[in-house]
Amino acid sequence: MLASRPKQHVLRVLRRSHTSSSPDSSSPTPSSSSPSSSWIHLRSVLLVVASSSSSSSSSSPISTNRGHLQSPWSRKRRKHAVQPKQWRSLFDEDGRLCDGGVKFLKKVRSGGVHPSLRAEVWTFLLGVYDLKSSKEERDAVKTKNREEYEKLRKQCQETYKLREKITEINKICESGSKDDCTDGGEVIDQSSPENQTDSVKLDEVGDGNEIACKSESESSDSDSSEECDGTGPEKTTQESDTTSSNTEGKTINPHKSESFATWQRIIRLDAIRANDEWIVYTPSQAAVDSAKAHELAESVCLKDYTHLEACRIFHAARLVSILEAYALYDSEIGYCQGMSDLLSPIISVVEDDSEAFWCFVGFMKKARHNFRLDEVGIRRQLNIVSKIIKGKDSHLYRHLEEMQAEDCFFVYRMVVVLFRRELNFEQTLCLWEVMWADQTAIRAGITKSGWGKMRLRAPPTDDLLLYAIAACVLQRRKQIIEKYSSMDEILRECNSMAGHLDVWKLLDDAHDLVVTLHDKI
Repeated sequence: MLASRPKQHVLRVLRRSHTSSSPDSSSPTPSSSSPSSSWIHLRSVLLVVASSSSSSSSSSPISTNRGHLQSPWSRKRRKHAVQPKQWRSLFDEDGRLCDGGVKFLKKVRSGGVHPSLRAEVWTFLLGVYDLKSSKEERDAVKTKNREEYEKLRKQCQETYKLREKITEINKICESGSKDDCTDGGEVIDQSSPENQTDSVKLDEVGDGNEIACKSESESSDSDSSEECDGTGPEKTTQESDTTSSNTEGKTINPHKSESFATWQRIIRLDAIRANDEWIVYTPSQAAVDSAKAHELAESVCLKDYTHLEACRIFHAARLVSILEAYALYDSEIGYCQGMSDLLSPIISVVEDDSEAFWCFVGFMKKARHNFRLDEVGIRRQLNIVSKIIKGKDSHLYRHLEEMQAEDCFFVYRMVVVLFRRELNFEQTLCLWEVMWADQTAIRAGITKSGWGKMRLRAPPTDDLLLYAIAACVLQRRKQIIEKYSSMDEILRECNSMAGHLDVWKLLDDAHDLVVTLHDKI
């Protein structure tokens, strides 16, 4: 259970300004809102980083050259990233990965992926394509995925048309009498929720559950045991406590009380605020034509973007397009602040929107639990980080207990957005690739066989990120023990890490912790 007293103080210090404020606003503003919207406000905490830090890190990327460092978890000289020639050599004549992808995953775990290969390789790491699939099978999946994505985008487009229609009617009503407020001979009641611009419900456009259920039933790697019954994902025990029943005995998802229009509004604000760190790594998107950028922005009804350069407008419009589709696809989660941080690197690497969407879907099968209303996923992960620290360094853990910080709430932001705010763009991709390789190995069932001697060192784990977070804290154990006496001080230390971490040293230490504690944790 998170300690309420230090947590509440942290919330007051670091709370992000409300999403209804202008994009340029940098100071927190108090707000009053409904229970559902207040949760959106709450889970945005700890996710903001100073724009100056973002710009400085993007202008001078930290080198990721691994040089001659030794890797303590493999006892070998650190290997290079998977190169294009190596990648091509891993496939047979039918386009299948040799040996079920074991060699491929070994290489990614030890060295990551060459930037030119990421768009293709990530589709395997994120489960868009099966490791054992042939080229013909992948082509069929790609076609099917594109059709399903286009259906979701069509539903989003319907909301734009409906909103335009309502806005038009409201203008007529403002300039005339109630008799003028008609549509096809019927009087439009402006006081009715379904006719308000900000109350376009999911039910009006379809909530995407049919597609979501179909996708989830085909996947065996989801953390949750949710099943689809045509009304959306079934609640877990914890979450069902927060639901109510209707007259037909079906549970009502409290998240559906938020309108899709509300999600759209927050998505647009977050898209406009997205930093430009990715630009130096993605020349093709950085050079996008201004006319193309504005055309895409208009097609997704993006507003207030005139202060942005063309490449950032294009990036923001792609964020809107894919995040809206995901809000329909997974209507239980919808959209929460922080999700744009996870998508931004993906769309910077994967230029095809359909493939980027399905990569994001694969990513969110694990990460979606960071955005649940009941915080069960977050609490579980913080608890694991706490156990790792306790198992590795009892002295440090006792010091955290004395400060009432043993719940590790000070790493909340690292957990929610998977180190995105603490690492620069390239470092983030390196960490995520190694993490995804572990998850792919587990999904493919090759965790305890096929690794040879490597399995005696660091076995694949779904929780590599948490070992990396614990390693990050343990790297600063001396400073924490000798200088800090409150959770606020540790929290400031964690926030100051941004741009100053060595991702490969972090992964080495994380794998070392896996070797030592994996079976115990």
